[in-house]
Formats: sequence, C-alpha cells, structure tokens
Amino acid sequence: MSPAGDGPSATILVADDDRSIRTVLHQAMARLGHQVQVTGNVATLWNWVEQGAGDLLITDVMFPDGDALDILPRIRETRPDMPVIVMSARNSLQTAVRATERGAFEYLPKPFDLNEVARAVRRGLAGSAGKDIESAAEVDDGEFDERLPLIGRSPAMQEIYRTLARLMSTDLTVMIEGESGTGKELIARALHQYGKRRAAPFIAINMAAIPRELIESELFGHEKGAFTGAVARKEGRFEQADGGTLFLDEVGDMPVEAQTRLLRVLQEGEFISVGGSRPRHSDVRIIAATHQNLRALVAEGQFREDLFFRLNVVPIRLPPLRERKEDIAPLMRHFLVQAMNEGLPAKSVSPAAMRRLRLHDWPGNVRELENLAHRVAVLHAEEIIEPDVIENELTERKPAPAGEAAPQAAEAAEAAPGDDSLGLAVERHLGEYFAAHEGALPPDGLYDRVLREIERPLLSVTLAATGGNQLKAAKLLGLNRNTLRKKIRGLDIRVVRGIKQDIDEIG
Repeated sequence: MSPAGDGPSATILVADDDRSIRTVLHQAMARLGHQVQVTGNVATLWNWVEQGAGDLLITDVMFPDGDALDILPRIRETRPDMPVIVMSARNSLQTAVRATERGAFEYLPKPFDLNEVARAVRRGLAGSAGKDIESAAEVDDGEFDERLPLIGRSPAMQEIYRTLARLMSTDLTVMIEGESGTGKELIARALHQYGKRRAAPFIAINMAAIPRELIESELFGHEKGAFTGAVARKEGRFEQADGGTLFLDEVGDMPVEAQTRLLRVLQEGEFISVGGSRPRHSDVRIIAATHQNLRALVAEGQFREDLFFRLNVVPIRLPPLRERKEDIAPLMRHFLVQAMNEGLPAKSVSPAAMRRLRLHDWPGNVRELENLAHRVAVLHAEEIIEPDVIENELTERKPAPAGEAAPQAAEAAEAAPGDDSLGLAVERHLGEYFAAHEGALPPDGLYDRVLREIERPLLSVTLAATGGNQLKAAKLLGLNRNTLRKKIRGLDIRVVRGIKQDIDEIG
C-alpha cells in the first residue's frame, strides 16, 4: 500500500517540457507512493506507451517536438485502459474540449493545484478511465468557433470550461444562471456547437421579449384558426429545433400556463400545438437560462417547483465580471481586435488604463466591457488608450432633460396609454393598408407584423419622451423594467441618452 493510502503502487508517466513542473509532479507522485517516469518530449512519451510502460499518464499539451493532443487518439487506441490527465496553460474552452473529445480522463488548467492532481490520479487509478468516453474512431473534431468570447483564465472560468467539456457528449438539461451581460447565450451556443447535436438547429427564444399571450404559440406552434389572426399553421420553436437544441432564455419570465405545458413536454417527450389535437414528438435538448433567483420564485408560487427540478439537472453559474477581474485584460484585448476586424481603428490599452478598468464594478458585465471597447475604438483618435479616456467613459453622465425630447414624441407617449385615438389611428392605417391591396388579402402573418411595426415606434417614442430613462418608460408602458431592456436589445432600439447610461441600462 502507498503511504497516502491510495492503494498499490502504480507507475505514473509525467510528460512536460517545463523541468520545474516535471520535478514538482515527480515529487508529489513519489510522496503518494508511486513510481514515476518523466520526459520533456512527445517522442519518448510515445515510445513508453508503445512499450506498455505506465499505469497513468499526466501530460502537457505543447512540446518542442509536437502536440500531445494529436497523439491522444493513438494512445487511447494502443492503451485503452490507461487514464490520461491533460494539463495546459492554454486555458481556453477549445483546449478543454479537444482534450475531452480525444479521450482524456481529466483536464486540468495550469497553474494546477497539487491536491486536485492527486484526486484526479486517485480516480483514474480506481478504474473509472474510459468507461464513458467515446472511442477515438467516433470522435469528430469539427470546427471550433473562435468567435465565441468565452475568454478567461480565472478559476471560475476554468471550472466552466471543464464543465462544458464534460457535458458536450450528453443530452442533459442545463440551467445557466447569471446576471445580464455575463454571456449565458454564449454558454448555451458552446454546449450546442461542441455537442453531438451540432449538425442540427440551435433555436433560442427569449421569454421576456414575447407577449405573455403569445408564448405558447411561439413554443408549440399553432393551427390555422386557433385564434384571431391565426390565418395559417405556424411551426413553434420545438418543431424548429427538432434534433437540435432549444435555448429558453429568461425562463423565469414564463407564464404559469406555459410552464405547465413545458413540463409535459419534458416529462412525456411530446407536445400539442395551440388549437391542435395530435401530439407531436419532441427530440430536443433543453438549455434554460435566467438572471432571476428561481428558488425564490418557486417559494413565491410564481414558478413551478416540479419544472424547476426538471430544468435544473446541471446548474452552471456564470460569475459577474466583478468576480473575475483577472479576465478583464484578455477580454478587452479580444473586443478591440474584434472591433478592428469590423473596420474600426486599431487600438490598444495602456497598463495604467487596464488598471483603471479593474477598478470598475461592471454592472453590465462582459457586455458593458464589449460596448466600451467598441466605443473607445470609434470615438477616440488615440492609438493607445490611456486612463483619462477610460475615466471619462466610465463616469456617469446625466440624462438629457426631459424638455429636450422632441415635443411631438413626448405628446404621443403621454397620450398613448389609455387614449382611444391610438386604437382609431391603428384602425385607420390598417384600413388604408387593405385598401392599398385593392381588396386582396395581404401576405400571411399580418398579426405578428402589426405587433412588430407598432412595438418599435411605441418604445422609441416613449423612451424619447422620458429622456431615455428606462425606469420611467417601463412604468409608463406598464412593463417590467427587465422586459423593457430585453425588448430594446431585441428590437435594436437606440436610446437617446448619454452614451454611458445607455450602455449600462441596456447591459
């Protein structure tokens, strides 16, 4: 038995081109009572594998003579019972996914925790390696989308990368929790893109951006004549996502009636369209997201407890940017490169300006940082951004006085709620619309088109009347503030207000 009580002594292969890391791992594994062989190149490592040496392998990724991940499928084929623990300083989602897809038992980012390495070795030697991993012949590397800004070396992000890598070959339902602007949809898209349903559709629906009375129709579709305006059958998001992934964003805003129907789909794997009678089979992976505390909504009776447990199979919490400030610099650099690729001037940020960025609390999270990067790229002539520019951009700007809004806009917004003239105006314009078609019916989907065409100017006029104050606008419209924010973003409405406050409000 080993001195640490880890079972019989094993032979651990350690491959890393950093001599200090080889020494640390050699000493740590020896203290656990194991025999250790170390090397700094891929060629020696492969020779050991071919010769049958070692019971477990701990390896880096990049070596002077090659990439260990390139030979990982061959290692799996030659030594299917040998667990492989991959460690890398390239702490990205792509590295974690590549390691997992190619048969790694565990992926650990550098700098690593020796206790975590010891736990991984113990699990590997216990015989769990290879039981639930696809064979190398079944692996499809696919094309990694480097545009996904899942960037960060913070411990919190590294744990998320590892979780995503473990989930990619499953169909488990995932609940993503996080504040607005943290990147919940990016996580959902990564789960789909790197998963086994990647060739099928990824369909997203934002519960906060859809009128409550239309959510069931949006999710499950409707039949012709199901309700006023249903002039033709319409596919719902479940049908559109068949075989793929359905992302339910802001699921906490789902009405209770729709919650009941969603629960049935999750339980029975089928649904019935609005106005329909024939059950339809559902083959989708569900990923949900929310910025709200669903447990609190359950306690208040606003969210079904049984649905919560159905959705919360694997919870992923996205930390706000203020909890992972070490990621601000790489994120800022990424967004500036992104801005340059979009045709904006090339910019860089001085070390002092980076320090100023770290002092900010980032209430709008990653989205706020992205908006800031694009703003400084387009509004400032300096090639190197200094602290004074960041200070000015992060300083709260006062909203424009309400009196500066267009008088006509203010009049319209104040008169709109509860004023019968609005309904008469809509009726008049629709009459003109039908008359223009000389009695012929316009194209299908008029109900949705009218809603879209009325909603955008209504929100724009109301925001203009309130000087861009979203809290006042939401109250005037009778909407939840978060719902208004989602609609602003979804309809791409530009709020006429100080730039900083506009970005923070929407973020």
